[in-house]
Amino acid sequence: MSQQQRETVAQILRNSPVDLGGEVAEQRERFRQMVAANPVPDDVTIEPTSLGGVPALSIEVPGATANGVVLYFHGGCFVVGSAEASAGLAANLARKAGVRVLTVDYRLAPEHPYPAALDDALAAYRALVESEPDAARIAVFGESAGGNLATALMLAVREDPDLPQPACAVLLSPWADLTVPDLPAEAGLDPVINAAALRTRARDYLQGADPRNGLLSPVHAELSGLPPLLIQAGSHEYLLDDAVRLAARAAADHVPVVLDVTPRVLHVFQAFAAILDEGDAALTRAGDFLRTHTDR
Repeated sequence: MSQQQRETVAQILRNSPVDLGGEVAEQRERFRQMVAANPVPDDVTIEPTSLGGVPALSIEVPGATANGVVLYFHGGCFVVGSAEASAGLAANLARKAGVRVLTVDYRLAPEHPYPAALDDALAAYRALVESEPDAARIAVFGESAGGNLATALMLAVREDPDLPQPACAVLLSPWADLTVPDLPAEAGLDPVINAAALRTRARDYLQGADPRNGLLSPVHAELSGLPPLLIQAGSHEYLLDDAVRLAARAAADHVPVVLDVTPRVLHVFQAFAAILDEGDAALTRAGDFLRTHTDR
């Protein structure tokens, strides 16, 4: 595990043109350009599809089995990002887990505030359950805001007697508290994620909804009945506190949970697996977790 690798990733983020608290249209375009500069490998098959009327991408790599499928929710503070932008990380996950990944293009705020994203997540999950012969082979996966959405999805599924829970969930750096509590100024060393940006984007998504609603801030929810969780975070990210509190909430509610914190790395560091040993190792652990719970 190289300090030089970690410093390289931090420098990439410091030089990033994306300002998560900035004007929405401009940041979406900057985010798109940044992702487009890193195309997915040639052996990855990406096909547009639809799940319950919600656009998605089906991502497969050579050697994938039919033993499981992952429903993936991208990050971006509910305001930026897309299924296409998540394709690189989703493809790497598909390779590590050996399964197909479906990444969802849920609607974004501020044009589509809560509950639009959750409605899309539910529609996509319901369609996937109807199409899969064994729902126990379905896993959900979310990074950052997508981790929030994946957890909210499982809470909503718990209230629907006609929907089974997924086999498990993997949450990378989940944004789990939209109240954005005050943390010490030195909390995290992340040059991109900070309290000011999070509060701006939370207002876009909430638009008057109560941030203490468990479907918006899972750290304030009662989590009993959820499937096994793997929560990964870096010790140098602002949202470490969210990850720790969400894991503690799950444990207190008797949910099987693994909290996996990697020292001295930043938000969703797994996206840099190609140049960061810690990212590659964490994705390997996530793939093993998914395979363990979906390979029946």
